[in-house]
Amino acid sequence: MGRKIVRQLWVFTILLLVSINLCCNLVHGEPQVPCYFVFGDSLSDTGNNNGLLTLARVNYPPYGIDFPRGPTGRFSNGRNLVDVIAELLGFSHYIPPFATARGLKILEGVNYASGAAGIRDESGRNQLIRISFNQQLLNHQITVNRIASLMRNNRPSAVQYLGKCIYTVGIGSNDYINNYFVPRLYSTSRKYTPDQYAGVLIQEFSEQLRRLYKTGARKIALFGIGAIGSTPFEVDMCGGTNISSLLCSAKINTAVQLFNERLKSLVTDLNTNLIDAKFTFIDYFGIGLSSAAASAGSMVSDAPCCEAESETGLCVPFSTPCKNRTQYSFWDAFHPTEISNVVVGRRAYKATLPTDAVPYDISHLAQV
Repeated sequence: MGRKIVRQLWVFTILLLVSINLCCNLVHGEPQVPCYFVFGDSLSDTGNNNGLLTLARVNYPPYGIDFPRGPTGRFSNGRNLVDVIAELLGFSHYIPPFATARGLKILEGVNYASGAAGIRDESGRNQLIRISFNQQLLNHQITVNRIASLMRNNRPSAVQYLGKCIYTVGIGSNDYINNYFVPRLYSTSRKYTPDQYAGVLIQEFSEQLRRLYKTGARKIALFGIGAIGSTPFEVDMCGGTNISSLLCSAKINTAVQLFNERLKSLVTDLNTNLIDAKFTFIDYFGIGLSSAAASAGSMVSDAPCCEAESETGLCVPFSTPCKNRTQYSFWDAFHPTEISNVVVGRRAYKATLPTDAVPYDISHLAQV
């Protein structure tokens, strides 16, 4: 009985420390949730690839030119999508990458995202080392164990705590641009039609998300894949802007939409069949298209802001980017500028259209 009381007091102390830390953030706005965990690819990576032998690494200028700490491994000129969401949730700091997250900081969340990562383990192997979604889930289990350890191995308390957190998962792009649509390196396009491949991806993704749920995750926002066929890199790979190249870009976007439609159905299925599950779908594709239409004529959307390498689509190291970065949709040939991330992040947090987030946006997800 004595040990049980000591354990409960220790858990209370840890949670009190977290609460004090959150209260110290009041000057920036108190966080709406105790923690935020991030899974995904380069759209969410904040430095996990920095120490890896990989082509998908951007811890050099001009990346981070508008970020307070300079080049950190973010695939943008400034904040990325999950940085924006962290701010909107009220965090005074950005969620640290798993590669460097230590101590009590993990109680406020960890970012596991990795550039070139995919749902399938082989996706992105042409970019060398990356941390697949399966490995990200294993890394999260390490964090869960550490949190339980901080709570004197009181797993029920740890699970209860994790159930209050927000989780975002934005992955799948590399299963297309670094897998399905690279037939010289991958056989998936010969094995599956686009519809079949979307089904295969969703089946594996479903199993992975159920594993995440079993660790205690309950409030999970799933980002659909964006219009990757319309990125400067893919448009260039398709041959430019003639009719045949436009059909090529449309073919990629149509394949992605097959995945997105199945992902919406998966959200409904998970919420129906998993107790207390609160999954939601964020329509990255639709938000991007409607935002582009609204800013037509005022934003450059057919070219990157920085000088991009033809092989990787990433910025040439130490090159000089455009000066009017708030007028460009794309930072490099694949990734959005900070201003584009702000637009998507804000609409993911607080939906502008009913289709932006289904069944609820992230601001409501934090409250349910």
